[in-house]
Amino acid sequence: MLVGACGRDGVVTTPADDPSEVRTARLLLRRPAEADAPFVLALHSDPRTTSHNPSDALDDLAGAIERIRLWRGHWEQGLGYWIVEESATGAPIGVCGVKAVDLHGMPSWNLLHRFSPAAQGRGFAREAARAAVAAGARVDVSRPVVARIRAENTASRRVAEALGMVRHPDLDLDGDDGRDEVWSTAAL
Repeated sequence: MLVGACGRDGVVTTPADDPSEVRTARLLLRRPAEADAPFVLALHSDPRTTSHNPSDALDDLAGAIERIRLWRGHWEQGLGYWIVEESATGAPIGVCGVKAVDLHGMPSWNLLHRFSPAAQGRGFAREAARAAVAAGARVDVSRPVVARIRAENTASRRVAEALGMVRHPDLDLDGDDGRDEVWSTAAL
């Protein structure tokens, strides 16, 4: 687990050999476990959290367990998605992290964040996403972090902008649920 002082962006600044558990000023980010399946199901069966990516919706516990197994497999390439807990309560409030992807032939980290409606609007996505970007740079700085965002998803666009990500219209692509805008932490 990362331990040490927090930087101005709230991300723990001490380097770690194992990014599977990270603390920020208000959050604990940890690798998912099958025991998280009820939370993952609740998060992904709420139409408010999957409105921009309906293909991510889940409708049963077996699907949630399979999703967690998929996420755990991402960690074989150095990083993956975390379950995000609010430190003050210990309750899970979302999912965030980066996974290794190939974007138009370029090795990249794909940023994902999804938070329960009760946790939205409180800066948690921005805080967790900063930690994910920092972890990506520590694990493999040669991979830029990219975010594939639907044009109508203004909340995700605001997170990308707050992280200093830049829009790359020439790299837009068709995703499972429509056209994705591509944003990145680096010039591509």
